[in-house]
Amino acid sequence: MSLGMELHNAPDPNFTFAFQPIVDTESREVLSYEALIRGSGNQPAYQILEQVPAERMHLFDEKARMEAIGLAMRLGIGCDLNLNLLPSSLYSSPTAILSTMEAANRYHLPITRIVLEVTEGEIIADMTHFASLINEYRGLGLKVAIDDFGAGYSGLNLLVNFQPDQIKLDMFLVRGIEAHGPRQAIVRAIDQACRDLGIDVIAEGVETIAEYEWLANQGVRLFQGYLFAKPGFESFPPIHYPECS
Repeated sequence: MSLGMELHNAPDPNFTFAFQPIVDTESREVLSYEALIRGSGNQPAYQILEQVPAERMHLFDEKARMEAIGLAMRLGIGCDLNLNLLPSSLYSSPTAILSTMEAANRYHLPITRIVLEVTEGEIIADMTHFASLINEYRGLGLKVAIDDFGAGYSGLNLLVNFQPDQIKLDMFLVRGIEAHGPRQAIVRAIDQACRDLGIDVIAEGVETIAEYEWLANQGVRLFQGYLFAKPGFESFPPIHYPECS
């Protein structure tokens, strides 16, 4: 048996998903649910991913998106679905996104409701090539979000060379922002640039009323974090909408 066939047939660790909402606090609606890998006993993602050999990770990444679509549809999702994508998968597997689209068709999830999340720090150095590949699928209706925006060194280059549909502010920028002037200045600048470019800004990892109030007062309306809902294991959790004082 060839190495490629061995990798393809190798067993994966048991896994499932938790779902965490991204909410619009003005309309009080769920914009999307992010599918987060969990073990079958609700173990955290890192305990599952550390069991996957590096040379097989792109295959696992592909399979995970397909499984997430199936579970989300069985749970009755009625909004967008955010799915994580390893940028290296685009180069390692020609079916990385095609299989995701096929799963969406099989489970009757409109392509326009899929958001592929790519972490800023994982984006391939050849950003032009990455953009050309991903834009082919965006032309078919897929949306793209940049996760952990502001955590790496490629953020501004991304906005210049590749305008995603969404960015998710890194939790480091959000944490304690109500009392941190430099973070406030950076977030204001990012938010204004994204408004000019037509990119939605999501504040990720919001945990306190103070963080939420400062961001909401700046015009941010899309949020994800424990203040609103913790990830629901194989479920869509109830949502709490805080009030600004």
